[in-house]
Amino acid sequence: MFGITRRNQDIYNPWREMEELEKAFFGGPMGRIFDAPAFAQFRTDVTDEGDHYLLETDLPGFEKKDITLDIRDDTLIVRAERKSKVEEKDKKDKVIRMERTYGAYQRSFDISGVDADKIRAKYTDGVLRLTLPKQEKRLPKGRRLEIE
Repeated sequence: MFGITRRNQDIYNPWREMEELEKAFFGGPMGRIFDAPAFAQFRTDVTDEGDHYLLETDLPGFEKKDITLDIRDDTLIVRAERKSKVEEKDKKDKVIRMERTYGAYQRSFDISGVDADKIRAKYTDGVLRLTLPKQEKRLPKGRRLEIE
């Protein structure tokens, strides 16, 4: 029969088999919806180019006007928003399947050590490229201490 003990994993749970079947079939509760690219952050590469950093991020399908770049303190915030073309059900029920998602995507990056006033951005072919110049290293000024 069933091994029933006080530990939760050994107590018979009639719903466990249904849950395991659902995971095997759909990839988890709610299907694979939360693993879909729509809920993933956009992919970004950051490289050190010597005097500057190069940040490249893939934003395919976005228009330049839908991307915003904000700097708050030492944080760069990249935000892209895609608006839905079909706000309500198609009047003639033409839509058979809709997989493209709509919503806002956002990433934040620490830019301490970057000269924020000289950051340049370019968006072409679905790729956002930011040039982040490094701050010039300042040597500490020397001074003489007085002896008391």
